[in-house]
Amino acid sequence: MSQRPGVSVTADSLPGVGTSAGPCVVQYDVTNPGSEPFTYTITFSLMDEQGRAMSSVEETVASVGAGKTVRRTLDHGGYPADGALDAGRVRILDVERVPSDEAPVPAGTCPASGLRLTADQGDAAMGLRVVGLHLENCGDRTYSLEGYPVLQLLDAEHQPVDGIEILRGTEGIPMAGGDGEAPRPVTLRPGEAAVSGLAWRNTTEFGEAVTVPYVRVRAEAGSDPVMVAPHLDLGTTGELGVRAWRKDESGSGAGRPDA
Repeated sequence: MSQRPGVSVTADSLPGVGTSAGPCVVQYDVTNPGSEPFTYTITFSLMDEQGRAMSSVEETVASVGAGKTVRRTLDHGGYPADGALDAGRVRILDVERVPSDEAPVPAGTCPASGLRLTADQGDAAMGLRVVGLHLENCGDRTYSLEGYPVLQLLDAEHQPVDGIEILRGTEGIPMAGGDGEAPRPVTLRPGEAAVSGLAWRNTTEFGEAVTVPYVRVRAEAGSDPVMVAPHLDLGTTGELGVRAWRKDESGSGAGRPDA
C-alpha cells in the first residue's frame, strides 16, 4: 500500500478473515511525528483486480498523540461483494492533518464555544472555485456577529502563506458574483446557522502558481480558531475573496449532509 511523506499510513489484510463471501478486513496505521496531537483525515481509493478505482473512502482519525501510532480498520462499505479487497488494492489519495484543538468537530457534537464552524466540499466550474463556510449555533444562548470571517492562509506545514490578498467581498473575483450589499448584523438563536464563503479563480499566467492547503478560520476576531483544508489552488491570481456572514435561510443548518 502507498504512503505519504510526513505521515506513516500502512495497511495489512487480517489473516484468516477474508472469505469468498466478501472482502478481507484491511487495517492501517497512522503515526504522528509531531510534538502535539493531530487529527488526520485520510482519503483512500479502493481498486479492483485490474487496478481501476472502484470507490473512495474518507476516514478521520482524531487526536493522535505526539509521537504515537494508532491502528484503525478501514471501513470499505460499498465495495463490490465479489471483489477481494486487500492491502495491495488500497491507495492513499490524500492525507490532511490539523492540530486536534483546531479540528472541526464532528456532526452531533458541539464545542465549548457553542459555535460549530465547518467548510463544505465546495464547487468548481470553468476555473472558478467556491467553498462554503457554515457556522451553526449549537449552544444554548443567542449569538450575534457582523462582518467577515477572519482568515489565515497556511501551507502544508501550517506556516503562514504570504503574498495573497484577501478581499472583503467577491466583486473582485471574475464570475464569482458580488455580495450585493454591505455586511449586516446576524443574530443566531440556538439551532440557527450563518453562511459565508471563499471564492477564487484557478488562473495561471506569468509567475509561480500558489496552492494553499489549509486555512485557519475564526468566525470573528477573538473567536476560537478552526483549521479547514479547502486546498486553494489560486494559480497566479494572488487573490481570495471572502463573503460576509449572512443568515442561513435554507433551513439546512445542522442537517446538512456534509455537516
